[in-house]
Amino acid sequence: MVDEDATRPKPEERPARAPDGAGLSAGSGVAGDAPDPGAPSEIDQLRAEIAAATDRVLRERAELENYKKRMAREKADAIRFGCEPLLRDLLPIIDNLRRALDHARTSQDVAPITEGITLVLRSLDETLERHGVQVVDACGRRFDPSRHEAIGHIESEQPANTVIAEHQRGYLLHDRLLRPALVTVGKGQARSNGAAELDVEKAPHDD
Repeated sequence: MVDEDATRPKPEERPARAPDGAGLSAGSGVAGDAPDPGAPSEIDQLRAEIAAATDRVLRERAELENYKKRMAREKADAIRFGCEPLLRDLLPIIDNLRRALDHARTSQDVAPITEGITLVLRSLDETLERHGVQVVDACGRRFDPSRHEAIGHIESEQPANTVIAEHQRGYLLHDRLLRPALVTVGKGQARSNGAAELDVEKAPHDD
């Protein structure tokens, strides 16, 4: 007797289903394209770059503001204390003037006092010259309205518009006028009426 189970065709055996992705070859590279949950996304990287750039801009802006404040403070100090070198040079001259005054109060001889004051004034002129201060030339010069201020006019043998006398010194600071010199200006020598009549008498007459 024939065994029916042996003669019955067997159903086609199907291979067991492999887990998802198990059948992919290791070298196919498809499995490696899957995103890593722990790696930052592109959006996160952009956000980090924006945050870093913003922080850098804020720090640079703060440094610029501090620089402006420092420059403003230094400028104010330069204006406030700009005359310090001149004042330091003037202090010894003031001391010498005080010594001359003390000596004048106890001495009857005026010659040393005059000599001492002359030396002090000379030292003062030299100090001012070192700091760019110059004396305006006046006497004997032609009147210059940009540097001289006329407070009177007199007749003089010198040419007209010549400075005859200086009443107060004028000073320049690096070619800028600090104050004009107060001067008297000559207006030439006027001819008297007698001299004019004499000239007329000496003039030749027609016969």
